Amino acid sequence: MGYVRLPFRDGYYEVRPTKIVALAKNYVEHAKEMNDEPPDEPIIFLKPPSALIGPGNPIILPRKSKRVDHEVELAVIIGKRARKVPAEKAFEYVLGYTILLDITARDLQDEARKKGHPWTVCKGFDTFAPVGPRVVDKRELDPSDLEIGLKVNGKLRQIGRTSQMIFKIPELIEYISSIMTLEPGDIIATGTPPGVGPLRHGDKIEAWIEGIGKVEFDVLSEDSILC
Repeated sequence: MGYVRLPFRDGYYEVRPTKIVALAKNYVEHAKEMNDEPPDEPIIFLKPPSALIGPGNPIILPRKSKRVDHEVELAVIIGKRARKVPAEKAFEYVLGYTILLDITARDLQDEARKKGHPWTVCKGFDTFAPVGPRVVDKRELDPSDLEIGLKVNGKLRQIGRTSQMIFKIPELIEYISSIMTLEPGDIIATGTPPGVGPLRHGDKIEAWIEGIGKVEFDVLSEDSILC
């Protein structure tokens, strides 16, 4: 899709990123459940803007994968061009915050890791970056210690707090902008708390972050929409 219109202030904001920069293993307990050690510096990867969808659109499970997992994350939306930004000035470059689900083809990721290949395929399918329900202005929300969670079919899967991030938002903006220029509308997905798990056709996801709200998505198999 490439862009999403979300409620923002008294109107709407068209989220149209040039890139989605995502963090791997930015919560200690999630690193442990992936049988990894917490990283010494941020581990980043990219999701394509074409993976972006908003509320009302389903997450599609591709037939190429046998296991697709959910990962709920706090998303930072960049407000102005950011290059080599020091941590102490990082929030000057933030527009606001929303919820992003980093949908992951886990079996394809495991295969890529074994072969030493990049993660592009497992993270990049269409519909693998759902966002919503709105964009919250940075002036209205302190993102440092918010409850973050996810349910599937009413059952709790993930729960945590943004204070449990290993690398905080200012550090992330400093690190990422030292490598690549962040453009207005770009998204930083800040990592997921523990409890990631598989999705199946017919599932209903409910994700929330304190101060942002709740967003829901249906899950459909690719075969079910091609019949």
